[in-house]
Amino acid sequence: MTYKEISKGFLDKADVSIGDTIVISKDDDVSYKGILLDRSEDALDGYVVLKLDSGYNLGVNIESAKCELVERGDKPNIGYSGDEILKDSSKKNISIISTGGTVSSIIDYATGAVHPAFTAEDLLRANPELLDLANYDVKALYNILSENMKPEYWVKAAESIADDISSGSDGVVIAHGTDTMHYTSAALSFMVKTPVPIVITGAQRSSDRPSTDAFLNLYNSVGAALSDIAEVTVCMHDNLDDGICALHKGTKVRKMHTSRRDTFRSIDSEPIATLKDGKINSINLDYKKRGDVDLELNTSCEGKVALIKTFPGITEDLIDYHIDKGFKGLVIEGTGLGHVPDYMVKTLQRANDENIPIVMTSQCLYGTVNMNVYSTGRLLLDAGVISGMDMTPETAYVKLSWALGQSDNIDEVKNIIQTDIAGELNESSSLKYFLN
Repeated sequence: MTYKEISKGFLDKADVSIGDTIVISKDDDVSYKGILLDRSEDALDGYVVLKLDSGYNLGVNIESAKCELVERGDKPNIGYSGDEILKDSSKKNISIISTGGTVSSIIDYATGAVHPAFTAEDLLRANPELLDLANYDVKALYNILSENMKPEYWVKAAESIADDISSGSDGVVIAHGTDTMHYTSAALSFMVKTPVPIVITGAQRSSDRPSTDAFLNLYNSVGAALSDIAEVTVCMHDNLDDGICALHKGTKVRKMHTSRRDTFRSIDSEPIATLKDGKINSINLDYKKRGDVDLELNTSCEGKVALIKTFPGITEDLIDYHIDKGFKGLVIEGTGLGHVPDYMVKTLQRANDENIPIVMTSQCLYGTVNMNVYSTGRLLLDAGVISGMDMTPETAYVKLSWALGQSDNIDEVKNIIQTDIAGELNESSSLKYFLN
């Protein structure tokens, strides 16, 4: 236990330990009941942390407080144990690849924080209902929170997926953190031409919380992996209820809320489908079908690409810095139809002259970049800036990284950027998808 002097003495006096259910009462007739959690080593003394029945953690100031034991409990262990998971020859084989994130996390009782600790096999043992749907090959590729994702990890994931498909997997589910899930889904969409479904899923709330979305997302993701939809997709809650999941195209999806369980939305598109109880509930868009193409892997990409947001007062120095530091390509989140201040044109022309492609997207997210409407946009086109059309900034960033892995010729890169490869470009923008 890492509680310090004051807190440790308070808990020792009550004869309680980590994992016990306790009640802490204050002089003002306020009391808190919950499971006693540990604290990080650098936490302030004089507080204890309880896990409430709601699933949330609460820090309680113990000054003038009393502590009472309600029920003894064991300090929870991270991970699961059990018998070997057997296979049923009548069911399809699904690969589950864990990369970490909240869907693969529980409370770390060394810190009281959410920590990526499950392996892919632990996910099955924690969600045994999944065994009713399919056989599984499971592996933990890495165990990180998704803010730590890197382009080289996309490559490793793509290679691992291709190995599983080549070995006979009927579909692949990737457990991933939600913060950068849409980057990874775009990267895999460009890197892997797939004959089977590849489904990325995650959770906004960890598996140990009563409000977790992990099970429903995982269950319906397996259902999607068993379906005929042979594309790279993201499967997450469709609304706040625990009923339906939406299956989004990997290049047209974005995280749109910090904490809502239905945070993922298709941008300038509808979800391909919805799922309920592990089965397709509705189909909204055409899709590539199982077996339509042979497996093809192309993981070449350029890591030195930057995504830059324009803002009032932006200076040329920001672009010059990236040029001078050897960046090979830049994606700009422009305003409106795809603009930056007109005084930025000179430095963007410098980038073009040095064979560094600049791709323009919009902060508006919905709609299509059109640099032909206003004079600044036409100046940008004359400076060689490439329209990202209706790609989200994140998809454009990933696609430029991948395009530069295919060629360092700026004209060839422009052609790749403006050619639809994985459903990232619509022929025209539709108002019906706005805030869908």
